[in-house]
Amino acid sequence: MTQTIDSIRPLAQIGLPDFNRLRKAALELAGQVRIGQSAFLHKFGVESEFEYKRQAMQSGQIMYHAHIGMNDIDTTAGALKQIHQALSSGGSMLDRAGFAIDRRMGLPADKRAAAPAETGPMLERQADWDALAQAAPIQPHLGDFMIGQPSSVANTLQALRIGCTTIGNLSQYFTFEAPGWSDAEETAAQTFQAMTLLAALREQGTMLHSYLEDGYGALFRHCATVAAWAMLERYIVEELIGARLSHCIGGLTSDPVKRAGWVLALHQIHQGQQVGSMIYGDTISFGREFEQNRALTAEYLLWDILVQLHAPSGHAVLPLPVTEAIRIPSTDEIIEAQLFGRRIEASARRLYAHVDFTAPQAFADTVCRQGGAIYHRALDGLRDIGVDIANPLQLLLVLKKMGPQRFEQLFAAELDVSDSINTDIYALAQDVVTEHRPLFADAGLRARVSGKCFVIASSDVHEHAAGALAQLLGETDAKVIYLGAEQNPADLVAALRQQPVDALLLSTHNGMALEYAQQLKQLLDAADISLPVIMGGVLNQKTEDQALPVPVFEELKALGMYPAMALPAIARLLEFKPGA
Repeated sequence: MTQTIDSIRPLAQIGLPDFNRLRKAALELAGQVRIGQSAFLHKFGVESEFEYKRQAMQSGQIMYHAHIGMNDIDTTAGALKQIHQALSSGGSMLDRAGFAIDRRMGLPADKRAAAPAETGPMLERQADWDALAQAAPIQPHLGDFMIGQPSSVANTLQALRIGCTTIGNLSQYFTFEAPGWSDAEETAAQTFQAMTLLAALREQGTMLHSYLEDGYGALFRHCATVAAWAMLERYIVEELIGARLSHCIGGLTSDPVKRAGWVLALHQIHQGQQVGSMIYGDTISFGREFEQNRALTAEYLLWDILVQLHAPSGHAVLPLPVTEAIRIPSTDEIIEAQLFGRRIEASARRLYAHVDFTAPQAFADTVCRQGGAIYHRALDGLRDIGVDIANPLQLLLVLKKMGPQRFEQLFAAELDVSDSINTDIYALAQDVVTEHRPLFADAGLRARVSGKCFVIASSDVHEHAAGALAQLLGETDAKVIYLGAEQNPADLVAALRQQPVDALLLSTHNGMALEYAQQLKQLLDAADISLPVIMGGVLNQKTEDQALPVPVFEELKALGMYPAMALPAIARLLEFKPGA
Protein backbone atom coordinates (compact mmCIF):
# COMPACT_ATOMS: atom_id res chain seq x y z
CA MET A 1 0.00 0.00 0.00
CA THR A 2 3.01 2.33 0.55
CA GLN A 3 3.51 3.20 -3.12
CA THR A 4 -0.20 4.00 -3.51
CA ILE A 5 -0.28 6.07 -0.31
CA ASP A 6 2.57 8.15 -1.71
CA SER A 7 0.21 9.37 -4.44
CA ILE A 8 -1.84 11.30 -1.86
CA ARG A 9 1.09 12.56 0.22
CA PRO A 10 0.81 16.10 -1.27
CA LEU A 11 -2.67 16.38 0.27
CA ALA A 12 -1.07 16.55 3.71
CA GLN A 13 0.82 19.71 2.69
CA ILE A 14 -2.27 21.86 2.01
CA GLY A 15 -2.08 25.07 4.00
CA LEU A 16 -4.93 25.76 6.40
CA PRO A 17 -5.74 28.26 9.13
CA ASP A 18 -4.97 27.35 12.73
CA PHE A 19 -7.94 25.22 13.75
CA ASN A 20 -7.50 26.25 17.40
CA ARG A 21 -8.01 29.89 16.39
CA LEU A 22 -11.13 28.93 14.44
CA ARG A 23 -12.36 26.88 17.38
CA LYS A 24 -11.91 29.81 19.76
CA ALA A 25 -13.89 32.14 17.47
CA ALA A 26 -16.70 29.58 17.15
CA LEU A 27 -16.87 29.06 20.91
CA GLU A 28 -17.12 32.82 21.46
CA LEU A 29 -19.94 32.93 18.93
CA ALA A 30 -21.72 30.03 20.65
CA GLY A 31 -21.79 32.05 23.85
CA GLN A 32 -24.04 34.57 22.13
CA VAL A 33 -26.53 32.01 20.76
CA ARG A 34 -29.97 31.58 22.22
CA ILE A 35 -31.67 28.48 20.82
CA GLY A 36 -35.24 29.30 19.89
CA GLN A 37 -38.35 27.28 20.52
CA SER A 38 -40.23 25.87 17.56
CA ALA A 39 -43.96 25.29 17.73
CA PHE A 40 -43.18 21.58 18.09
CA LEU A 41 -40.76 22.00 21.02
CA HIS A 42 -43.25 24.31 22.73
CA LYS A 43 -46.15 21.87 22.28
CA PHE A 44 -44.23 18.93 23.78
CA GLY A 45 -42.42 20.88 26.47
CA VAL A 46 -38.91 19.86 25.44
CA GLU A 47 -35.80 21.93 24.76
CA SER A 48 -34.58 19.98 21.72
CA GLU A 49 -35.40 17.25 19.26
CA PHE A 50 -32.77 15.14 21.01
CA GLU A 51 -34.76 15.29 24.27
CA TYR A 52 -37.96 14.37 22.40
CA LYS A 53 -36.25 11.47 20.62
CA ARG A 54 -34.94 10.06 23.89
CA GLN A 55 -38.43 10.10 25.34
CA ALA A 56 -39.84 8.41 22.23
CA MET A 57 -37.16 5.71 22.35
CA GLN A 58 -37.99 4.94 25.97
CA SER A 59 -41.73 4.75 25.33
CA GLY A 60 -41.52 2.68 22.13
CA GLN A 61 -43.04 5.43 20.01
CA ILE A 62 -42.39 5.26 16.26
CA MET A 63 -41.42 8.70 14.91
CA TYR A 64 -42.26 9.85 11.40
CA HIS A 65 -40.45 12.12 8.97
CA ALA A 66 -41.68 13.78 5.76
CA HIS A 67 -39.58 15.47 3.12
CA ILE A 68 -41.07 18.59 1.56
CA GLY A 69 -39.82 20.05 -1.72
CA MET A 70 -42.11 22.97 -2.53
CA ASN A 71 -40.59 25.88 -4.41
CA ASP A 72 -41.34 28.75 -2.03
CA ILE A 73 -41.83 29.45 1.64
CA ASP A 74 -45.54 30.30 1.51
CA THR A 75 -46.36 26.99 -0.20
CA THR A 76 -44.06 25.13 2.20
CA ALA A 77 -45.74 26.69 5.25
CA GLY A 78 -49.14 25.92 3.78
CA ALA A 79 -48.09 22.29 3.25
CA LEU A 80 -46.98 22.00 6.89
CA LYS A 81 -50.34 23.31 8.12
CA GLN A 82 -52.30 21.04 5.80
CA ILE A 83 -50.29 17.95 6.77
CA HIS A 84 -50.70 18.67 10.47
CA GLN A 85 -54.44 19.22 10.16
CA ALA A 86 -54.98 16.09 8.07
CA LEU A 87 -53.01 13.83 10.41
CA SER A 88 -54.26 15.27 13.69
CA SER A 89 -57.87 14.93 12.56
CA GLY A 90 -57.21 11.19 12.29
CA GLY A 91 -55.51 10.97 15.67
CA SER A 92 -51.89 10.87 14.47
CA MET A 93 -49.08 13.38 13.98
CA LEU A 94 -45.94 14.13 12.02
CA ASP A 95 -42.90 14.41 14.25
CA ARG A 96 -40.50 16.14 11.89
CA ALA A 97 -40.20 17.54 8.39
CA GLY A 98 -37.13 18.05 6.24
CA PHE A 99 -36.98 20.64 3.49
CA ALA A 100 -35.40 20.44 0.06
CA ILE A 101 -33.84 23.90 0.36
CA ASP A 102 -32.53 25.57 -2.80
CA ARG A 103 -28.85 24.63 -3.11
CA ARG A 104 -27.95 28.31 -3.44
CA MET A 105 -28.52 28.56 0.32
CA GLY A 106 -25.10 26.94 0.70
CA LEU A 107 -23.49 30.06 -0.77
CA PRO A 108 -22.76 33.30 1.11
CA ALA A 109 -25.77 35.58 0.77
CA ASP A 110 -24.07 37.96 -1.67
CA LYS A 111 -23.28 35.10 -4.09
CA ARG A 112 -26.72 33.50 -4.38
CA ALA A 113 -28.38 35.67 -7.01
CA ALA A 114 -25.85 34.77 -9.71
CA ALA A 115 -26.22 30.98 -9.29
CA PRO A 116 -28.87 28.85 -11.09
CA ALA A 117 -32.14 28.43 -9.18
CA GLU A 118 -32.71 24.86 -8.02
CA THR A 119 -35.44 22.84 -6.33
CA GLY A 120 -36.70 24.22 -3.04
CA PRO A 121 -37.28 27.57 -1.34
CA MET A 122 -34.79 30.31 -0.57
CA LEU A 123 -34.65 31.57 3.01
CA GLU A 124 -34.06 35.25 2.35
CA ARG A 125 -35.83 36.89 5.32
CA GLN A 126 -36.10 36.10 9.00
CA ALA A 127 -39.79 35.47 8.39
CA ASP A 128 -38.87 32.71 5.93
CA TRP A 129 -36.85 30.89 8.57
CA ASP A 130 -39.53 31.43 11.21
CA ALA A 131 -42.21 29.94 8.96
CA LEU A 132 -40.44 26.57 8.92
CA ALA A 133 -40.61 26.38 12.71
CA GLN A 134 -43.90 28.09 13.49
CA ALA A 135 -46.33 27.15 10.68
CA ALA A 136 -47.32 23.94 12.50
CA PRO A 137 -46.17 21.84 15.48
CA ILE A 138 -43.87 19.75 13.29
CA GLN A 139 -40.18 19.89 14.18
CA PRO A 140 -38.09 21.44 11.36
CA HIS A 141 -35.13 19.39 10.17
CA LEU A 142 -32.58 21.36 8.14
CA GLY A 143 -30.41 18.68 6.61
CA ASP A 144 -29.59 20.06 3.16
CA PHE A 145 -27.05 22.77 2.26
CA MET A 146 -26.56 24.01 5.80
CA ILE A 147 -23.46 22.57 7.48
CA GLY A 148 -20.83 21.50 4.96
CA GLN A 149 -21.20 24.59 2.77
CA PRO A 150 -19.50 28.01 2.47
CA SER A 151 -22.31 29.56 4.54
CA SER A 152 -22.23 26.89 7.27
CA VAL A 153 -21.85 29.24 10.22
CA ALA A 154 -24.53 31.75 9.19
CA ASN A 155 -27.01 29.00 8.33
CA THR A 156 -26.35 27.10 11.56
CA LEU A 157 -26.94 30.22 13.64
CA GLN A 158 -30.23 30.87 11.86
CA ALA A 159 -31.37 27.28 12.28
CA LEU A 160 -30.61 27.33 16.01
CA ARG A 161 -32.44 30.63 16.47
CA ILE A 162 -35.69 29.14 15.14
CA GLY A 163 -35.41 26.07 17.37
CA CYS A 164 -34.05 23.62 14.80
CA THR A 165 -31.62 21.53 16.84
CA THR A 166 -30.75 18.77 14.35
CA ILE A 167 -28.75 20.35 11.53
CA GLY A 168 -26.79 18.84 8.64
CA ASN A 169 -25.53 17.55 6.42
CA LEU A 170 -21.94 16.56 7.16
CA SER A 171 -21.86 13.91 4.42
CA GLN A 172 -22.80 16.56 1.86
CA TYR A 173 -19.59 18.42 2.71
CA PHE A 174 -17.59 15.68 1.03
CA THR A 175 -19.63 15.39 -2.18
CA PHE A 176 -21.73 18.52 -2.75
CA GLU A 177 -20.35 21.81 -4.01
CA ALA A 178 -22.14 25.11 -3.70
CA PRO A 179 -22.89 26.28 -7.26
CA GLY A 180 -19.98 28.22 -8.72
CA TRP A 181 -17.91 27.98 -5.52
CA SER A 182 -14.31 26.77 -5.58
CA ASP A 183 -12.70 27.78 -2.26
CA ALA A 184 -12.36 24.36 -0.61
CA GLU A 185 -10.32 25.72 2.30
CA GLU A 186 -12.99 28.26 3.25
CA THR A 187 -15.71 25.60 3.05
CA ALA A 188 -13.68 23.33 5.34
CA ALA A 189 -13.14 26.16 7.83
CA GLN A 190 -16.84 27.08 7.82
CA THR A 191 -17.85 23.44 8.27
CA PHE A 192 -15.45 22.98 11.18
CA GLN A 193 -16.66 26.14 12.92
CA ALA A 194 -20.33 25.18 12.49
CA MET A 195 -19.64 21.78 14.05
CA THR A 196 -17.78 23.50 16.89
CA LEU A 197 -20.88 25.64 17.50
CA LEU A 198 -22.95 22.46 17.89
CA ALA A 199 -20.32 20.98 20.18
CA ALA A 200 -20.45 24.03 22.44
CA LEU A 201 -24.25 23.70 22.64
CA ARG A 202 -24.34 19.91 22.95
CA GLU A 203 -25.79 19.97 26.47
CA GLN A 204 -28.74 21.92 25.05
CA GLY A 205 -29.55 19.01 22.75
CA THR A 206 -27.94 19.95 19.45
CA MET A 207 -27.21 17.17 16.94
CA LEU A 208 -25.19 17.12 13.72
CA HIS A 209 -27.10 15.22 11.04
CA SER A 210 -25.15 13.19 8.47
CA TYR A 211 -26.96 11.30 5.73
CA LEU A 212 -24.31 8.77 4.69
CA GLU A 213 -25.84 8.13 1.26
CA ASP A 214 -25.79 11.84 0.44
CA GLY A 215 -22.02 11.57 0.60
CA TYR A 216 -19.32 8.97 0.08
CA GLY A 217 -21.74 6.27 1.22
CA ALA A 218 -23.47 6.65 -2.14
CA LEU A 219 -20.24 6.16 -4.07
CA PHE A 220 -18.52 3.28 -2.30
CA ARG A 221 -18.74 -0.27 -3.59
CA HIS A 222 -18.63 -2.10 -0.27
CA CYS A 223 -20.97 -1.81 2.71
CA ALA A 224 -17.90 -2.29 4.91
CA THR A 225 -16.40 0.91 3.50
CA VAL A 226 -19.62 2.74 4.34
CA ALA A 227 -19.36 1.43 7.91
CA ALA A 228 -15.72 2.54 8.07
CA TRP A 229 -16.71 5.97 6.84
CA ALA A 230 -19.43 6.23 9.51
CA MET A 231 -16.74 5.40 12.09
CA LEU A 232 -14.48 8.07 10.64
CA GLU A 233 -17.23 10.69 10.76
CA ARG A 234 -17.92 9.73 14.35
CA TYR A 235 -14.21 10.04 15.19
CA ILE A 236 -14.03 13.56 13.73
CA VAL A 237 -17.34 14.79 15.12
CA GLU A 238 -17.57 13.12 18.53
CA GLU A 239 -13.97 12.53 19.56
CA LEU A 240 -12.14 15.46 18.01
CA ILE A 241 -14.79 18.19 17.98
CA GLY A 242 -17.16 17.04 20.72
CA ALA A 243 -20.47 17.45 18.88
CA ARG A 244 -23.23 14.82 18.87
CA LEU A 245 -23.43 12.95 15.54
CA SER A 246 -26.80 11.69 14.31
CA HIS A 247 -26.54 9.37 11.32
CA CYS A 248 -29.07 8.72 8.58
CA ILE A 249 -29.07 6.03 5.88
CA GLY A 250 -31.58 4.19 3.68
CA GLY A 251 -32.33 6.08 0.48
CA LEU A 252 -30.00 3.94 -1.61
CA THR A 253 -30.60 0.68 0.25
CA SER A 254 -33.44 -1.52 -0.97
CA ASP A 255 -32.73 -4.87 0.74
CA PRO A 256 -34.89 -4.94 3.91
CA VAL A 257 -32.31 -7.05 5.74
CA LYS A 258 -29.64 -4.43 5.04
CA ARG A 259 -31.97 -1.60 6.05
CA ALA A 260 -32.61 -3.22 9.42
CA GLY A 261 -28.97 -4.28 9.59
CA TRP A 262 -27.74 -0.71 9.15
CA VAL A 263 -29.72 0.43 12.20
CA LEU A 264 -28.06 -2.33 14.23
CA ALA A 265 -24.65 -1.54 12.72
CA LEU A 266 -24.94 2.15 13.56
CA HIS A 267 -25.82 1.12 17.11
CA GLN A 268 -22.45 -0.66 17.28
CA ILE A 269 -20.58 2.16 15.57
CA HIS A 270 -21.97 4.65 18.09
CA GLN A 271 -21.05 2.29 20.94
CA GLY A 272 -24.63 1.90 22.10
CA GLN A 273 -25.23 5.65 22.36
CA GLN A 274 -26.93 6.16 19.00
CA VAL A 275 -29.72 8.70 18.62
CA GLY A 276 -30.39 8.59 14.92
CA SER A 277 -31.82 11.17 12.59
CA MET A 278 -34.03 9.19 10.20
CA ILE A 279 -34.11 6.14 7.97
CA TYR A 280 -34.69 7.51 4.50
CA GLY A 281 -37.16 5.76 2.21
CA ASP A 282 -35.92 3.44 -0.53
CA THR A 283 -35.57 5.78 -3.53
CA ILE A 284 -33.80 3.39 -5.91
CA SER A 285 -36.56 0.79 -6.31
CA PHE A 286 -39.35 3.15 -7.29
CA GLY A 287 -40.56 3.42 -10.87
CA ARG A 288 -43.55 4.81 -12.74
CA GLU A 289 -46.05 2.17 -11.56
CA PHE A 290 -47.65 3.73 -8.49
CA GLU A 291 -49.21 0.53 -7.11
CA GLN A 292 -45.85 -1.22 -7.31
CA ASN A 293 -44.28 1.72 -5.51
CA ARG A 294 -46.87 1.42 -2.77
CA ALA A 295 -46.03 -2.25 -2.33
CA LEU A 296 -42.33 -1.43 -2.13
CA THR A 297 -43.07 1.22 0.50
CA ALA A 298 -44.98 -1.34 2.55
CA GLU A 299 -42.03 -3.74 2.40
CA TYR A 300 -39.25 -1.37 3.42
CA LEU A 301 -41.39 0.51 5.94
CA LEU A 302 -42.44 -2.70 7.65
CA TRP A 303 -38.81 -3.57 8.31
CA ASP A 304 -37.88 -0.01 9.28
CA ILE A 305 -40.60 -0.02 11.95
CA LEU A 306 -39.86 -3.56 13.12
CA VAL A 307 -36.23 -2.76 13.80
CA GLN A 308 -37.24 0.34 15.78
CA LEU A 309 -39.45 -1.89 17.93
CA HIS A 310 -36.56 -4.32 18.29
CA ALA A 311 -33.75 -1.80 18.94
CA PRO A 312 -35.04 1.77 19.38
CA SER A 313 -32.45 4.11 17.88
CA GLY A 314 -34.21 7.45 17.50
CA HIS A 315 -34.47 7.14 13.72
CA ALA A 316 -37.72 8.52 12.33
CA VAL A 317 -39.18 6.49 9.48
CA LEU A 318 -40.14 7.99 6.11
CA PRO A 319 -43.11 6.73 4.08
CA LEU A 320 -42.33 7.91 0.56
CA PRO A 321 -45.14 9.18 -1.68
CA VAL A 322 -45.64 6.91 -4.68
CA THR A 323 -44.77 9.74 -7.10
CA GLU A 324 -41.26 10.18 -5.66
CA ALA A 325 -39.49 8.71 -8.70
CA ILE A 326 -41.03 10.99 -11.29
CA ARG A 327 -41.59 14.35 -9.61
CA ILE A 328 -41.61 16.20 -6.32
CA PRO A 329 -44.67 15.01 -4.38
CA SER A 330 -47.62 17.28 -3.67
CA THR A 331 -48.99 17.93 -0.19
CA ASP A 332 -51.90 15.53 -0.71
CA GLU A 333 -49.48 12.79 -1.80
CA ILE A 334 -47.34 13.35 1.30
CA ILE A 335 -50.43 13.05 3.49
CA GLU A 336 -51.52 9.86 1.72
CA ALA A 337 -48.08 8.33 2.31
CA GLN A 338 -48.07 9.30 5.99
CA LEU A 339 -51.49 7.74 6.57
CA PHE A 340 -50.33 4.61 4.77
CA GLY A 341 -47.34 4.49 7.11
CA ARG A 342 -49.59 4.33 10.17
CA ARG A 343 -51.36 1.29 8.69
CA ILE A 344 -47.99 -0.40 8.18
CA GLU A 345 -47.06 0.40 11.77
CA ALA A 346 -50.17 -1.39 12.99
CA SER A 347 -49.15 -4.47 10.98
CA ALA A 348 -45.58 -4.27 12.27
CA ARG A 349 -46.72 -4.23 15.88
CA ARG A 350 -48.82 -7.35 15.27
CA LEU A 351 -45.93 -9.14 13.57
CA TYR A 352 -43.06 -8.08 15.81
CA ALA A 353 -43.18 -11.00 18.25
CA HIS A 354 -42.76 -13.44 15.35
CA VAL A 355 -39.83 -11.78 13.53
CA ASP A 356 -36.29 -13.18 13.58
CA PHE A 357 -33.53 -10.53 13.42
CA THR A 358 -30.67 -13.01 12.97
CA ALA A 359 -29.94 -11.97 9.37
CA PRO A 360 -29.87 -8.19 10.03
CA GLN A 361 -27.64 -8.76 13.06
CA ALA A 362 -25.26 -10.91 11.01
CA PHE A 363 -25.06 -8.14 8.40
CA ALA A 364 -24.31 -5.58 11.12
CA ASP A 365 -21.62 -7.75 12.69
CA THR A 366 -19.94 -8.37 9.33
CA VAL A 367 -19.83 -4.78 8.11
CA CYS A 368 -18.71 -3.49 11.50
CA ARG A 369 -15.91 -6.05 11.75
CA GLN A 370 -14.68 -5.36 8.21
CA GLY A 371 -15.36 -1.64 8.52
CA GLY A 372 -13.36 -1.45 11.73
CA ALA A 373 -10.32 -2.82 9.93
CA ILE A 374 -10.72 -0.29 7.11
CA TYR A 375 -11.19 2.54 9.59
CA HIS A 376 -7.97 1.78 11.47
CA ARG A 377 -6.10 1.28 8.17
CA ALA A 378 -7.31 4.70 7.04
CA LEU A 379 -6.18 6.49 10.18
CA ASP A 380 -2.80 4.75 10.06
CA GLY A 381 -2.38 5.53 6.37
CA LEU A 382 -3.28 9.18 6.82
CA ARG A 383 -0.83 9.47 9.71
CA ASP A 384 1.88 7.86 7.57
CA ILE A 385 1.63 10.57 4.90
CA GLY A 386 1.91 13.35 7.45
CA VAL A 387 -1.73 14.16 8.22
CA ASP A 388 -2.29 15.26 11.81
CA ILE A 389 -5.17 12.93 12.63
CA ALA A 390 -5.89 14.98 15.77
CA ASN A 391 -6.60 18.03 13.58
CA PRO A 392 -10.27 17.82 12.45
CA LEU A 393 -9.89 20.68 9.97
CA GLN A 394 -7.02 18.97 8.16
CA LEU A 395 -8.86 15.65 8.15
CA LEU A 396 -11.95 17.26 6.62
CA LEU A 397 -10.03 18.83 3.75
CA VAL A 398 -7.73 15.89 3.02
CA LEU A 399 -10.61 13.40 2.94
CA LYS A 400 -12.64 15.65 0.65
CA LYS A 401 -9.77 16.09 -1.80
CA MET A 402 -8.98 12.37 -1.68
CA GLY A 403 -12.43 11.39 -2.94
CA PRO A 404 -14.40 8.17 -2.42
CA GLN A 405 -12.74 6.05 -5.11
CA ARG A 406 -9.22 6.65 -3.85
CA PHE A 407 -10.31 6.18 -0.25
CA GLU A 408 -11.80 2.79 -1.02
CA GLN A 409 -8.91 1.74 -3.25
CA LEU A 410 -6.33 2.71 -0.63
CA PHE A 411 -7.91 1.42 2.54
CA ALA A 412 -10.40 -1.29 1.49
CA ALA A 413 -8.25 -2.91 -1.20
CA GLU A 414 -7.28 -5.76 1.12
CA LEU A 415 -10.93 -6.62 1.72
CA ASP A 416 -11.72 -10.08 0.38
CA VAL A 417 -14.20 -9.26 -2.40
CA SER A 418 -15.74 -12.71 -2.18
CA ASP A 419 -16.51 -12.04 1.48
CA SER A 420 -17.64 -8.44 1.02
CA ILE A 421 -21.21 -7.16 0.82
CA ASN A 422 -21.79 -4.71 -2.02
CA THR A 423 -23.96 -1.65 -1.54
CA ASP A 424 -27.35 -1.86 -3.23
CA ILE A 425 -26.69 1.23 -5.33
CA TYR A 426 -23.43 -0.23 -6.67
CA ALA A 427 -25.20 -3.50 -7.47
CA LEU A 428 -27.98 -1.56 -9.21
CA ALA A 429 -25.48 0.39 -11.32
CA GLN A 430 -23.84 -2.87 -12.37
CA ASP A 431 -27.25 -4.29 -13.28
CA VAL A 432 -27.82 -1.24 -15.50
CA VAL A 433 -24.46 -1.83 -17.19
CA THR A 434 -25.25 -5.51 -17.73
CA GLU A 435 -28.74 -4.76 -19.07
CA HIS A 436 -27.51 -2.22 -21.62
CA ARG A 437 -24.21 -3.81 -22.60
CA PRO A 438 -25.74 -5.52 -25.68
CA LEU A 439 -27.00 -2.13 -26.87
CA PHE A 440 -23.52 -0.63 -26.65
CA ALA A 441 -22.01 -3.75 -28.23
CA ASP A 442 -24.10 -3.15 -31.36
CA ALA A 443 -21.81 -2.92 -34.38
CA GLY A 444 -23.60 0.15 -35.73
CA LEU A 445 -23.28 2.10 -32.50
CA ARG A 446 -19.65 1.07 -32.05
CA ALA A 447 -18.88 2.27 -35.56
CA ARG A 448 -20.53 5.64 -34.86
CA VAL A 449 -18.57 6.26 -31.65
CA SER A 450 -15.26 4.71 -32.72
CA GLY A 451 -12.45 7.22 -32.34
CA LYS A 452 -14.75 9.89 -30.91
CA CYS A 453 -14.14 11.66 -27.60
CA PHE A 454 -16.94 12.08 -25.05
CA VAL A 455 -16.94 14.10 -21.85
CA ILE A 456 -19.40 12.75 -19.26
CA ALA A 457 -20.35 14.54 -16.04
CA SER A 458 -23.10 15.20 -13.51
CA SER A 459 -24.16 18.59 -12.22
CA ASP A 460 -24.81 17.17 -8.73
CA VAL A 461 -24.12 14.12 -6.58
CA HIS A 462 -26.55 11.88 -8.53
CA GLU A 463 -23.91 10.35 -10.78
CA HIS A 464 -24.66 6.63 -10.97
CA ALA A 465 -26.35 6.78 -14.38
CA ALA A 466 -23.50 8.94 -15.67
CA GLY A 467 -21.01 6.45 -14.26
CA ALA A 468 -22.80 3.55 -15.92
CA LEU A 469 -22.76 5.41 -19.23
CA ALA A 470 -19.06 6.14 -18.85
CA GLN A 471 -18.39 2.46 -18.23
CA LEU A 472 -20.44 1.35 -21.24
CA LEU A 473 -18.90 3.85 -23.64
CA GLY A 474 -15.50 2.99 -22.22
CA GLU A 475 -16.00 -0.57 -23.44
CA THR A 476 -16.25 0.68 -27.04
CA ASP A 477 -13.49 2.24 -29.14
CA ALA A 478 -14.50 5.72 -27.96
CA LYS A 479 -12.38 7.89 -25.71
CA VAL A 480 -14.23 8.73 -22.47
CA ILE A 481 -13.34 11.58 -20.11
CA TYR A 482 -15.41 11.09 -16.98
CA LEU A 483 -15.45 14.19 -14.78
CA GLY A 484 -17.76 12.75 -12.12
CA ALA A 485 -20.22 14.62 -9.91
CA GLU A 486 -20.69 18.25 -8.88
CA GLN A 487 -19.49 19.86 -12.11
CA ASN A 488 -20.42 23.51 -12.66
CA PRO A 489 -20.80 24.93 -16.20
CA ALA A 490 -17.42 26.61 -15.88
CA ASP A 491 -15.84 23.26 -14.94
CA LEU A 492 -17.26 21.67 -18.06
CA VAL A 493 -16.08 24.42 -20.38
CA ALA A 494 -12.61 24.29 -18.82
CA ALA A 495 -12.46 20.55 -19.53
CA LEU A 496 -13.72 21.04 -23.10
CA ARG A 497 -10.94 23.55 -23.76
CA GLN A 498 -8.28 20.92 -23.10
CA GLN A 499 -8.77 18.90 -26.30
CA PRO A 500 -11.21 18.29 -29.16
CA VAL A 501 -14.41 16.68 -27.87
CA ASP A 502 -17.23 15.26 -29.98
CA ALA A 503 -20.04 15.50 -27.43
CA LEU A 504 -20.81 16.41 -23.83
CA LEU A 505 -23.12 14.02 -21.94
CA LEU A 506 -24.53 15.64 -18.82
CA SER A 507 -26.76 14.39 -15.98
CA THR A 508 -28.72 16.78 -13.74
CA HIS A 509 -31.39 16.24 -11.06
CA ASN A 510 -31.95 19.22 -8.80
CA GLY A 511 -34.62 21.25 -10.57
CA MET A 512 -32.16 23.49 -12.38
CA ALA A 513 -31.89 21.91 -15.82
CA LEU A 514 -32.88 24.98 -17.83
CA GLU A 515 -30.87 27.59 -15.94
CA TYR A 516 -27.86 25.29 -15.90
CA ALA A 517 -28.19 24.75 -19.66
CA GLN A 518 -28.53 28.48 -20.26
CA GLN A 519 -25.38 29.24 -18.30
CA LEU A 520 -23.54 26.41 -20.06
CA LYS A 521 -24.59 27.68 -23.49
CA GLN A 522 -23.43 31.21 -22.69
CA LEU A 523 -20.03 29.92 -21.62
CA LEU A 524 -19.74 27.63 -24.64
CA ASP A 525 -20.60 30.50 -26.99
CA ALA A 526 -18.11 32.80 -25.26
CA ALA A 527 -15.41 30.16 -25.66
CA ASP A 528 -16.41 29.55 -29.29
CA ILE A 529 -17.04 25.87 -28.53
CA SER A 530 -19.68 24.13 -30.60
CA LEU A 531 -20.62 20.52 -29.85
CA PRO A 532 -23.73 18.42 -29.11
CA VAL A 533 -24.83 18.47 -25.46
CA ILE A 534 -26.97 15.48 -24.42
CA MET A 535 -28.79 16.04 -21.10
CA GLY A 536 -30.35 13.30 -18.99
CA GLY A 537 -31.54 12.79 -15.44
CA VAL A 538 -34.49 14.81 -14.12
CA LEU A 539 -34.98 17.58 -16.66
CA ASN A 540 -37.12 20.09 -14.80
CA GLN A 541 -36.75 23.65 -13.56
CA LYS A 542 -37.83 25.55 -10.50
CA THR A 543 -39.98 28.56 -11.48
CA GLU A 544 -41.41 31.36 -9.36
CA ASP A 545 -45.03 30.83 -10.46
CA GLN A 546 -45.20 27.08 -9.77
CA ALA A 547 -45.20 25.20 -6.46
CA LEU A 548 -43.15 22.36 -7.97
CA PRO A 549 -40.45 22.27 -10.69
CA VAL A 550 -41.80 21.92 -14.23
CA PRO A 551 -40.50 19.83 -17.18
CA VAL A 552 -38.32 21.80 -19.62
CA PHE A 553 -37.73 19.38 -22.51
CA GLU A 554 -38.87 21.77 -25.22
CA GLU A 555 -36.96 24.69 -23.74
CA LEU A 556 -33.77 22.61 -23.71
CA LYS A 557 -34.32 21.66 -27.34
CA ALA A 558 -34.77 25.35 -28.21
CA LEU A 559 -31.33 25.99 -26.69
CA GLY A 560 -29.86 23.33 -28.96
CA MET A 561 -29.57 20.69 -26.25
CA TYR A 562 -30.56 17.05 -26.74
CA PRO A 563 -32.82 15.80 -23.87
CA ALA A 564 -32.60 12.05 -23.21
CA MET A 565 -34.27 10.23 -20.34
CA ALA A 566 -32.77 6.74 -20.70
CA LEU A 567 -29.66 4.99 -21.99
CA PRO A 568 -31.34 3.69 -25.20
CA ALA A 569 -32.34 7.26 -26.06
CA ILE A 570 -28.79 8.42 -25.43
CA ALA A 571 -27.47 5.66 -27.67
CA ARG A 572 -29.77 6.82 -30.47
CA LEU A 573 -28.69 10.43 -29.98
CA LEU A 574 -25.06 9.52 -30.48
CA GLU A 575 -25.81 9.97 -34.16
CA PHE A 576 -26.38 13.68 -33.35
CA LYS A 577 -29.26 14.20 -35.72
CA PRO A 578 -31.59 17.04 -34.69
CA GLY A 579 -34.95 15.71 -33.60
CA ALA A 580 -33.63 12.17 -33.09
